[in-house]
Formats: sequence, structure tokens, C-alpha cells
Amino acid sequence: MEKQPLRRKVHSITRPYRENQPGEWPSRVFDYFLIVLIFTNAVAMMLETVPSVIAEWRHELRMFDAVSVAIFTVEYLVRVWCSVEEFNEKHSHKPLWQQRLHYMASPMAIIDLLAILPFYLSMFFTIDLRILRLLRLTRLIKLGRYSRSVQLLWQVLRNEAKTLIAAMSVLLIVMTFAATGIYYLERHVQPEAFGTIPKAMWWALVTLTTVGYGDVVPVSSIGKVFGGLVTLMGVALYALPAGILSSSFTAQLHVRRERFRDLVTNAMEDGHLTESEFQHIEKVRALLHLDKEEAELIVKLLKHRQHS
Repeated sequence: MEKQPLRRKVHSITRPYRENQPGEWPSRVFDYFLIVLIFTNAVAMMLETVPSVIAEWRHELRMFDAVSVAIFTVEYLVRVWCSVEEFNEKHSHKPLWQQRLHYMASPMAIIDLLAILPFYLSMFFTIDLRILRLLRLTRLIKLGRYSRSVQLLWQVLRNEAKTLIAAMSVLLIVMTFAATGIYYLERHVQPEAFGTIPKAMWWALVTLTTVGYGDVVPVSSIGKVFGGLVTLMGVALYALPAGILSSSFTAQLHVRRERFRDLVTNAMEDGHLTESEFQHIEKVRALLHLDKEEAELIVKLLKHRQHS
């Protein structure tokens, strides 16, 4: 039997800190420590590419990486152990090992695993695995667990996933069309740049995104006209994903404000807020990721409207 009170207490510390929740200072300290450690790891990784630094501090940097990996490994294992606390209601009928497997398959758990994987692979494989060092960048992605804005962005991406996929599909179709068109128009003039459609895809991508590196450009008159049309299409089409994300982001913030406003309105039906109601409002505000100043303004406006 696992010691559930201990597991519950550890889970309350390892979960992201929520402002204004009593007794949560250990969670806050834990989060700040990991944030500093993640940023320090990013700096250390960049310094490893400087020859003079790695020549003098190679041993220290490797020791720091080993200690960091040990900390991240313990964090990962602890999160897996405590993850059943998140599924007690929804998956209480499942065995604990299945609940933990469910957590290990979640995006944040996979990111946690990828952050430590290169270190252990380098210990067991003699082949050159330096490319796996790129996985160490996932330690920066771990910061998303502690950022309210990033969490909101992830929610927006999940909500708009189908729409974004549809928009990206249209962009891919247009890019293929542009590459095919420029291939037939420029293949005889510039066979080294547009000799095949796959080669022309680079030009289509750069032109549609309006980046325009200028390394490959059409030289024939009809090719230039076609390139201009593709550029205009890119201006319109590549604004679609940004517009989708922006509107969804605004809608999410509006929904959260409305939920908070409804909660405060219901709590103030008797004309005042009790201490328990105020604490509940603060807890909900933190869960909705609303700024404290914005929440206080909503409460003041509702109080003024009630009194008037």
C-alpha cells in the first residue's frame, strides 16, 4: 500500500504553483528552483559551443549537466509516482500502473523524458549521439508548465487544432501549386534552381512566407509575374494561422473573464462577500489565470453596479 497522504502532499508541491492558495509556498519554491535550473542549463549548453570556455571549464560543465539530469530524473519519477492524484476521479477504476502510464504518454511527461534522455543514451551507446544534444532544448519547453501564458497558448492550440490543420493543408496545396508552376516556367532558363519540382519547393516556401532570401529568383518575364502573384497569395494565406490563433486567444480570455464575473455576481447576491467566498473567488481567479489587478477591477465594478 502506498502512503496516499504523503503522495498527495508531494503532488501538491510538484504541481505548478497557484497564486494566493494558502500553504502553497513549498510549491512556489519548487517551481522557482526548476525555472532557474532550466535557464542555467540553457546558458551552460550555449557556453559548451565556445572553444575557450569548454577548454577551461569542460569538467565543471559536465558535472553541472550530470547533477541537473539527476534532479530532472528525480522530478520525472516523482511526477509519475504522484500522477495518480490527478486521475483519482476520472480514472479511479483503473489500476495505479495504468494511470501512471496514461500520464507518461501525456505531452509534458514526454518532454520531461526527452530532457534527460540524451544523457543516458550517451552512457550506453558508443556511437556519435551528439545530434541528440538538441533534445536538451526540451528543458526550455518544460518552462511551459510554470507559465500561465504558455498554458493558455497550449489550450488555444488544442481547441483550434482542426482549423489550423485545415489552414496548413491549404498552404501546402498552394505551395505545391506554386512550385509546379514555377517549374514549368523556369526549368529551361534555370535548370540548376528549378530543374525539378522538389527544388522549386524551396522557392515556393520562401516566396509564400514573403521572406524572400533572394538566392533563387525567376528571371523570365512570365516567371516574375507568376512570382508576384504567389507573393500576394502568401500575404493573404500566411495570415490565416495568426488570425485563427489571435481570435481564439481573445475568445478564451473573454470566456474566462465571463466565468469569473458570473462567479462574483453569484457570490454578491446577498450584498457582500464573506471571507470564505473571497478565498473561493481568489482560488478560481488563479485557476482561470486572470491577473489580480484585472480581477480586482471586475469586483469593484460589480460592487459599484450593485450599489448604484
